[in-house]
Amino acid sequence: MKLRKSLALILAVVLCFGMVAVMSSCGGTEATNYAENNTKIKVGISGPLTGGTAMYGIAVKNSAQLAIDEINKAGGINGVQLELVAVDDKHDSTLVSTTYTTLYEGGCQLFLGTVTTGPGIQFKDYALEDGIFFLTPSASGDDIPSGDGGFQMCFTDSNQGTVAAEQYFNTEYVGKKVGIFYKADDDYSVGIKNNFVEALDDSFGKPVEASFTGDAAMFDTQISILKDCDIIFMPIYYTPASQFMKQAATKVKTDAIYFGCDGFDGIDAVDGFDISSISQEVSYLSHFDSTATSGPAADYIAAYKKAYPDAPLNQFGAAAYDCVYAMVDALKASGEEITATMSAQDISEILLDEFKGDFVFHGVTGECVNGQKSNISWNDDGTVVKDAVKYVVSKD
Repeated sequence: MKLRKSLALILAVVLCFGMVAVMSSCGGTEATNYAENNTKIKVGISGPLTGGTAMYGIAVKNSAQLAIDEINKAGGINGVQLELVAVDDKHDSTLVSTTYTTLYEGGCQLFLGTVTTGPGIQFKDYALEDGIFFLTPSASGDDIPSGDGGFQMCFTDSNQGTVAAEQYFNTEYVGKKVGIFYKADDDYSVGIKNNFVEALDDSFGKPVEASFTGDAAMFDTQISILKDCDIIFMPIYYTPASQFMKQAATKVKTDAIYFGCDGFDGIDAVDGFDISSISQEVSYLSHFDSTATSGPAADYIAAYKKAYPDAPLNQFGAAAYDCVYAMVDALKASGEEITATMSAQDISEILLDEFKGDFVFHGVTGECVNGQKSNISWNDDGTVVKDAVKYVVSKD
Protein backbone atom coordinates (compact mmCIF):
# COMPACT_ATOMS: atom_id res chain seq x y z
CA MET A 1 0.00 0.00 0.00
CA LYS A 2 2.82 2.41 0.83
CA LEU A 3 4.44 1.59 -2.51
CA ARG A 4 1.22 2.41 -4.36
CA LYS A 5 0.91 5.72 -2.50
CA SER A 6 4.53 6.60 -3.31
CA LEU A 7 4.03 5.79 -6.98
CA ALA A 8 0.86 7.86 -7.04
CA LEU A 9 2.68 10.80 -5.49
CA ILE A 10 5.53 10.52 -8.00
CA LEU A 11 3.03 10.33 -10.88
CA ALA A 12 1.22 13.42 -9.60
CA VAL A 13 4.49 15.35 -9.42
CA VAL A 14 5.44 14.26 -12.95
CA LEU A 15 2.03 15.27 -14.29
CA CYS A 16 2.29 18.62 -12.53
CA PHE A 17 5.67 19.34 -14.08
CA GLY A 18 4.32 18.16 -17.46
CA MET A 19 1.43 20.63 -17.25
CA VAL A 20 3.83 23.46 -16.43
CA ALA A 21 6.02 22.50 -19.37
CA VAL A 22 3.03 22.45 -21.71
CA MET A 23 1.83 25.83 -20.44
CA SER A 24 5.25 27.38 -20.93
CA SER A 25 5.46 26.03 -24.49
CA CYS A 26 2.28 27.70 -25.72
CA GLY A 27 3.31 31.33 -25.66
CA GLY A 28 1.72 33.86 -23.36
CA THR A 29 2.77 34.93 -19.90
CA GLU A 30 4.00 31.48 -18.82
CA ALA A 31 6.98 31.78 -21.18
CA THR A 32 10.13 33.80 -20.47
CA ASN A 33 12.15 35.93 -22.85
CA TYR A 34 15.84 35.21 -22.27
CA ALA A 35 17.26 38.27 -24.03
CA GLU A 36 19.54 39.04 -21.09
CA ASN A 37 21.86 36.33 -22.43
CA ASN A 38 22.14 37.85 -25.91
CA THR A 39 25.31 39.17 -27.49
CA LYS A 40 23.34 40.42 -30.53
CA ILE A 41 19.81 41.73 -31.05
CA LYS A 42 17.81 38.75 -32.30
CA VAL A 43 15.23 39.13 -35.09
CA GLY A 44 12.59 36.40 -35.21
CA ILE A 45 10.32 35.21 -38.02
CA SER A 46 7.93 32.24 -38.28
CA GLY A 47 7.05 31.13 -41.79
CA PRO A 48 6.69 28.24 -44.24
CA LEU A 49 10.19 27.09 -45.13
CA THR A 50 8.84 23.78 -46.44
CA GLY A 51 5.55 22.82 -48.08
CA GLY A 52 3.27 24.39 -50.67
CA THR A 53 3.88 28.03 -49.67
CA ALA A 54 7.61 27.70 -49.01
CA MET A 55 8.36 30.08 -51.88
CA TYR A 56 7.06 32.88 -49.67
CA GLY A 57 8.83 31.83 -46.48
CA ILE A 58 12.18 31.29 -48.14
CA ALA A 59 12.06 34.70 -49.81
CA VAL A 60 11.16 36.32 -46.49
CA LYS A 61 13.97 34.54 -44.62
CA ASN A 62 16.54 35.40 -47.29
CA SER A 63 15.48 39.03 -47.55
CA ALA A 64 15.48 39.53 -43.79
CA GLN A 65 18.98 38.06 -43.69
CA LEU A 66 20.06 40.34 -46.54
CA ALA A 67 18.86 43.41 -44.65
CA ILE A 68 20.56 42.24 -41.46
CA ASP A 69 23.84 41.62 -43.28
CA GLU A 70 23.73 45.13 -44.74
CA ILE A 71 22.83 46.72 -41.43
CA ASN A 72 25.56 44.83 -39.58
CA LYS A 73 28.12 45.82 -42.21
CA ALA A 74 27.08 49.45 -41.70
CA GLY A 75 27.59 49.23 -37.93
CA GLY A 76 24.33 47.70 -36.71
CA ILE A 77 22.23 49.74 -34.32
CA ASN A 78 24.78 52.10 -32.84
CA GLY A 79 27.35 49.35 -32.86
CA VAL A 80 25.03 46.53 -31.77
CA GLN A 81 24.87 43.68 -34.31
CA LEU A 82 21.73 41.78 -35.35
CA GLU A 83 21.08 38.05 -35.75
CA LEU A 84 18.22 36.32 -37.60
CA VAL A 85 16.26 33.41 -36.12
CA ALA A 86 13.84 31.82 -38.62
CA VAL A 87 11.57 28.87 -37.80
CA ASP A 88 9.36 26.73 -40.04
CA ASP A 89 5.60 26.80 -39.35
CA LYS A 90 4.70 25.09 -42.68
CA HIS A 91 1.74 27.53 -43.01
CA ASP A 92 0.13 25.46 -40.22
CA SER A 93 -1.54 27.34 -37.34
CA THR A 94 -1.19 24.37 -35.01
CA LEU A 95 2.60 24.74 -35.07
CA VAL A 96 2.63 28.38 -33.98
CA SER A 97 2.60 27.63 -30.25
CA THR A 98 5.95 25.90 -30.80
CA THR A 99 7.45 28.40 -33.24
CA TYR A 100 6.41 31.40 -31.15
CA THR A 101 7.89 29.88 -28.00
CA THR A 102 11.11 29.02 -29.84
CA LEU A 103 11.50 32.65 -30.87
CA TYR A 104 10.32 34.26 -27.65
CA GLU A 105 12.15 32.02 -25.18
CA GLY A 106 15.16 32.05 -27.51
CA GLY A 107 15.61 35.72 -26.71
CA CYS A 108 14.25 37.37 -29.88
CA GLN A 109 13.61 41.09 -29.45
CA LEU A 110 12.49 42.17 -32.93
CA PHE A 111 9.64 40.18 -34.48
CA LEU A 112 8.41 39.89 -38.06
CA GLY A 113 5.45 37.80 -36.90
CA THR A 114 4.49 35.21 -39.50
CA VAL A 115 4.60 35.06 -43.28
CA THR A 116 0.99 33.93 -43.78
CA THR A 117 -2.30 34.93 -42.22
CA GLY A 118 -3.63 31.72 -40.64
CA PRO A 119 -0.60 31.19 -38.39
CA GLY A 120 -0.39 34.97 -37.94
CA ILE A 121 -3.66 35.19 -36.05
CA GLN A 122 -2.39 32.67 -33.49
CA PHE A 123 0.98 34.42 -33.31
CA LYS A 124 -0.75 37.73 -32.67
CA ASP A 125 -2.61 36.33 -29.66
CA TYR A 126 0.61 35.14 -28.05
CA ALA A 127 2.52 38.32 -28.90
CA LEU A 128 -0.10 40.68 -27.50
CA GLU A 129 -0.36 38.61 -24.32
CA ASP A 130 3.40 39.03 -23.84
CA GLY A 131 3.44 42.71 -24.79
CA ILE A 132 5.35 42.13 -28.04
CA PHE A 133 5.39 44.45 -31.05
CA PHE A 134 5.65 42.73 -34.44
CA LEU A 135 5.78 43.98 -38.03
CA THR A 136 4.70 41.28 -40.48
CA PRO A 137 5.80 41.48 -44.10
CA SER A 138 2.93 39.49 -45.55
CA ALA A 139 0.29 38.19 -43.10
CA SER A 140 -2.44 40.26 -44.72
CA GLY A 141 -5.54 39.23 -42.76
CA ASP A 142 -7.75 41.98 -41.40
CA ASP A 143 -7.44 40.42 -37.93
CA ILE A 144 -3.65 40.74 -37.86
CA PRO A 145 -3.12 44.48 -37.20
CA SER A 146 -3.70 45.84 -33.73
CA GLY A 147 -2.92 49.18 -32.21
CA ASP A 148 -1.55 47.24 -29.24
CA GLY A 149 1.39 45.85 -31.19
CA GLY A 150 0.47 44.03 -34.43
CA PHE A 151 1.58 46.02 -37.51
CA GLN A 152 1.73 45.17 -41.22
CA MET A 153 4.09 46.08 -44.06
CA CYS A 154 1.59 44.51 -46.49
CA PHE A 155 -1.93 45.66 -47.27
CA THR A 156 -4.82 44.06 -45.40
CA ASP A 157 -7.06 41.66 -47.30
CA SER A 158 -9.94 44.10 -47.24
CA ASN A 159 -7.69 46.82 -48.62
CA GLN A 160 -6.51 44.54 -51.44
CA GLY A 161 -10.07 43.72 -52.46
CA THR A 162 -11.22 47.30 -52.18
CA VAL A 163 -8.26 48.78 -54.08
CA ALA A 164 -8.53 46.16 -56.84
CA ALA A 165 -12.19 47.08 -57.39
CA GLU A 166 -12.01 50.86 -56.96
CA GLN A 167 -8.63 51.60 -58.53
CA TYR A 168 -8.70 49.15 -61.44
CA PHE A 169 -11.99 47.37 -62.14
CA ASN A 170 -14.22 50.44 -61.69
CA THR A 171 -11.96 52.52 -63.95
CA GLU A 172 -10.16 50.22 -66.41
CA TYR A 173 -12.59 47.34 -66.88
CA VAL A 174 -15.98 49.04 -67.14
CA GLY A 175 -18.37 47.01 -69.29
CA LYS A 176 -16.42 43.76 -68.84
CA LYS A 177 -18.00 40.52 -67.63
CA VAL A 178 -16.39 39.83 -64.25
CA GLY A 179 -15.86 36.40 -62.75
CA ILE A 180 -14.41 35.43 -59.35
CA PHE A 181 -12.51 32.24 -58.55
CA TYR A 182 -11.80 31.84 -54.83
CA LYS A 183 -11.15 29.34 -52.04
CA ALA A 184 -14.27 29.10 -49.92
CA ASP A 185 -12.58 27.65 -46.82
CA ASP A 186 -9.72 30.15 -46.64
CA ASP A 187 -10.06 33.42 -44.69
CA TYR A 188 -7.53 35.17 -46.94
CA SER A 189 -9.44 34.34 -50.11
CA VAL A 190 -12.95 34.93 -48.75
CA GLY A 191 -11.96 38.20 -47.05
CA ILE A 192 -10.53 39.69 -50.23
CA LYS A 193 -13.44 38.42 -52.31
CA ASN A 194 -16.10 39.89 -50.03
CA ASN A 195 -14.52 43.33 -49.96
CA PHE A 196 -13.94 43.26 -53.70
CA VAL A 197 -17.61 42.52 -54.35
CA GLU A 198 -18.70 45.25 -51.94
CA ALA A 199 -16.50 47.85 -53.66
CA LEU A 200 -17.29 46.79 -57.23
CA ASP A 201 -19.42 49.31 -59.13
CA ASP A 202 -23.09 48.37 -59.50
CA SER A 203 -22.81 48.71 -63.27
CA PHE A 204 -21.02 45.35 -63.41
CA GLY A 205 -24.06 43.57 -62.02
CA LYS A 206 -23.53 40.39 -59.99
CA PRO A 207 -20.13 38.80 -60.73
CA VAL A 208 -20.01 35.17 -61.79
CA GLU A 209 -18.59 33.16 -58.87
CA ALA A 210 -16.91 29.76 -58.68
CA SER A 211 -15.12 28.37 -55.65
CA PHE A 212 -13.21 25.35 -54.37
CA THR A 213 -12.16 23.97 -51.00
CA GLY A 214 -9.29 22.00 -49.53
CA ASP A 215 -6.48 20.85 -51.80
CA ALA A 216 -8.63 20.53 -54.91
CA ALA A 217 -6.51 20.40 -58.06
CA MET A 218 -9.05 19.73 -60.80
CA PHE A 219 -11.29 22.63 -61.78
CA ASP A 220 -13.42 21.47 -64.72
CA THR A 221 -16.66 22.65 -63.09
CA GLN A 222 -15.28 26.05 -62.11
CA ILE A 223 -13.78 26.57 -65.57
CA SER A 224 -17.12 25.80 -67.16
CA ILE A 225 -18.76 28.46 -64.98
CA LEU A 226 -16.14 31.15 -65.68
CA LYS A 227 -15.12 30.41 -69.29
CA ASP A 228 -17.09 33.30 -70.83
CA CYS A 229 -15.84 35.98 -68.43
CA ASP A 230 -13.68 38.86 -69.72
CA ILE A 231 -11.74 39.20 -66.50
CA ILE A 232 -11.45 36.71 -63.64
CA PHE A 233 -10.56 38.01 -60.19
CA MET A 234 -8.59 35.33 -58.31
CA PRO A 235 -7.84 36.10 -54.64
CA ILE A 236 -5.95 32.84 -54.13
CA TYR A 237 -2.36 31.60 -53.89
CA TYR A 238 -0.18 30.77 -56.86
CA THR A 239 -0.44 26.96 -56.73
CA PRO A 240 -4.20 26.58 -57.40
CA ALA A 241 -4.08 29.65 -59.66
CA SER A 242 -1.45 28.05 -61.90
CA GLN A 243 -3.40 24.78 -61.95
CA PHE A 244 -6.56 26.59 -63.01
CA MET A 245 -4.74 28.50 -65.77
CA LYS A 246 -3.17 25.36 -67.21
CA GLN A 247 -6.49 23.53 -67.29
CA ALA A 248 -8.37 26.55 -68.64
CA ALA A 249 -5.79 27.58 -71.26
CA THR A 250 -7.95 26.61 -74.26
CA LYS A 251 -11.35 26.94 -72.57
CA VAL A 252 -11.35 30.46 -71.13
CA LYS A 253 -11.44 33.35 -73.64
CA THR A 254 -7.94 33.91 -75.02
CA ASP A 255 -8.19 37.66 -74.45
CA ALA A 256 -9.42 37.26 -70.88
CA ILE A 257 -7.50 38.69 -67.92
CA TYR A 258 -6.57 36.86 -64.73
CA PHE A 259 -6.27 39.41 -61.91
CA GLY A 260 -4.92 38.34 -58.51
CA CYS A 261 -3.60 39.84 -55.30
CA ASP A 262 -0.36 39.25 -53.40
CA GLY A 263 -0.97 35.48 -53.45
CA PHE A 264 -0.06 35.55 -57.17
CA ASP A 265 3.45 36.70 -56.42
CA GLY A 266 5.84 34.01 -57.64
CA ILE A 267 3.38 32.43 -60.07
CA ASP A 268 5.87 32.81 -62.90
CA ALA A 269 8.34 30.61 -60.99
CA VAL A 270 6.07 27.68 -60.05
CA ASP A 271 7.67 24.32 -60.87
CA GLY A 272 6.01 22.66 -63.85
CA PHE A 273 4.15 25.80 -64.89
CA ASP A 274 5.21 27.66 -68.03
CA ILE A 275 3.44 31.01 -67.79
CA SER A 276 4.49 31.86 -71.34
CA SER A 277 2.11 29.15 -72.53
CA ILE A 278 -0.85 31.07 -71.08
CA SER A 279 -2.38 33.34 -73.71
CA GLN A 280 -4.46 35.27 -71.17
CA GLU A 281 -2.99 38.29 -69.38
CA VAL A 282 -1.86 37.54 -65.82
CA SER A 283 -1.81 40.55 -63.49
CA TYR A 284 -1.98 41.21 -59.79
CA LEU A 285 -2.19 44.00 -57.23
CA SER A 286 1.22 44.57 -55.71
CA HIS A 287 3.33 46.93 -53.68
CA PHE A 288 6.58 45.88 -55.31
CA ASP A 289 7.84 45.70 -58.89
CA SER A 290 10.06 42.62 -59.15
CA THR A 291 10.98 43.55 -62.74
CA ALA A 292 12.34 47.01 -61.87
CA THR A 293 15.55 47.89 -63.73
CA SER A 294 16.32 51.14 -61.92
CA GLY A 295 15.71 52.81 -58.59
CA PRO A 296 15.48 51.38 -55.05
CA ALA A 297 13.54 48.24 -56.07
CA ALA A 298 16.18 47.39 -58.67
CA ASP A 299 18.96 47.89 -56.11
CA TYR A 300 17.27 45.43 -53.76
CA ILE A 301 16.71 42.93 -56.60
CA ALA A 302 20.37 43.08 -57.63
CA ALA A 303 21.57 42.58 -54.07
CA TYR A 304 19.14 39.69 -53.50
CA LYS A 305 20.08 37.90 -56.72
CA LYS A 306 23.76 38.27 -55.90
CA ALA A 307 23.28 36.77 -52.45
CA TYR A 308 20.68 34.15 -53.42
CA PRO A 309 20.96 33.50 -57.18
CA ASP A 310 18.80 30.36 -57.17
CA ALA A 311 16.19 31.42 -54.62
CA PRO A 312 12.64 32.74 -55.21
CA LEU A 313 12.24 36.52 -55.43
CA ASN A 314 8.87 38.11 -54.67
CA GLN A 315 7.13 40.99 -52.91
CA PHE A 316 6.92 38.99 -49.67
CA GLY A 317 10.71 39.06 -49.52
CA ALA A 318 10.91 42.74 -50.45
CA ALA A 319 8.45 43.51 -47.65
CA ALA A 320 10.56 41.54 -45.16
CA TYR A 321 13.61 43.53 -46.26
CA ASP A 322 11.65 46.72 -45.56
CA CYS A 323 10.39 45.35 -42.23
CA VAL A 324 13.87 44.85 -40.82
CA TYR A 325 15.06 48.26 -41.98
CA ALA A 326 11.86 49.94 -40.71
CA MET A 327 12.25 48.57 -37.18
CA VAL A 328 15.95 49.41 -37.10
CA ASP A 329 15.31 52.94 -38.40
CA ALA A 330 12.55 53.42 -35.82
CA LEU A 331 14.86 52.35 -32.99
CA LYS A 332 17.52 54.77 -34.21
CA ALA A 333 14.96 57.57 -34.57
CA SER A 334 13.80 57.04 -30.98
CA GLY A 335 17.10 58.32 -29.58
CA GLU A 336 17.02 55.54 -26.97
CA GLU A 337 20.15 53.57 -26.09
CA ILE A 338 19.66 50.12 -27.60
CA THR A 339 21.59 47.17 -26.16
CA ALA A 340 21.80 43.49 -27.03
CA THR A 341 20.37 42.48 -23.64
CA MET A 342 17.26 44.67 -23.65
CA SER A 343 14.05 42.76 -23.09
CA ALA A 344 11.67 42.17 -25.96
CA GLN A 345 9.06 44.20 -24.06
CA ASP A 346 11.31 47.24 -23.66
CA ILE A 347 12.18 47.26 -27.36
CA SER A 348 8.54 46.67 -28.27
CA GLU A 349 7.47 49.69 -26.23
CA ILE A 350 9.94 51.90 -28.11
CA LEU A 351 8.78 50.59 -31.48
CA LEU A 352 5.11 51.01 -30.64
CA ASP A 353 5.68 54.64 -29.66
CA GLU A 354 7.52 55.32 -32.94
CA PHE A 355 5.09 53.52 -35.24
CA LYS A 356 2.10 55.22 -33.63
CA GLY A 357 3.87 58.57 -33.79
CA ASP A 358 5.05 60.54 -36.81
CA PHE A 359 7.63 57.98 -37.98
CA VAL A 360 7.86 57.73 -41.78
CA PHE A 361 9.91 54.96 -43.38
CA HIS A 362 11.41 55.10 -46.88
CA GLY A 363 11.53 51.67 -48.48
CA VAL A 364 11.66 49.56 -51.66
CA THR A 365 8.00 48.51 -51.49
CA GLY A 366 5.22 50.90 -52.40
CA GLU A 367 5.48 53.28 -55.34
CA CYS A 368 9.01 54.61 -55.84
CA VAL A 369 9.01 57.80 -57.92
CA ASN A 370 11.95 59.44 -59.71
CA GLY A 371 14.45 56.99 -58.29
CA GLN A 372 13.51 57.81 -54.69
CA LYS A 373 12.45 55.33 -52.04
CA SER A 374 8.75 55.18 -51.24
CA ASN A 375 7.01 56.87 -48.32
CA ILE A 376 5.55 54.41 -45.83
CA SER A 377 3.71 55.17 -42.61
CA TRP A 378 1.19 53.44 -40.39
CA ASN A 379 -2.24 54.12 -38.98
CA ASP A 380 -2.64 53.77 -35.23
CA ASP A 381 -4.45 50.48 -35.76
CA GLY A 382 -1.35 48.91 -37.33
CA THR A 383 -2.37 49.08 -41.01
CA VAL A 384 0.13 50.39 -43.53
CA VAL A 385 -0.19 53.53 -45.65
CA LYS A 386 1.55 53.41 -49.05
CA ASP A 387 0.69 53.36 -52.76
CA ALA A 388 -0.20 50.12 -54.59
CA VAL A 389 0.51 49.27 -58.22
CA LYS A 390 -0.82 46.79 -60.76
CA TYR A 391 1.90 44.38 -61.83
CA VAL A 392 1.54 42.56 -65.18
CA VAL A 393 3.31 39.19 -64.96
CA SER A 394 2.50 37.93 -68.44
CA LYS A 395 0.69 39.40 -71.44
CA ASP A 396 0.55 37.59 -74.76
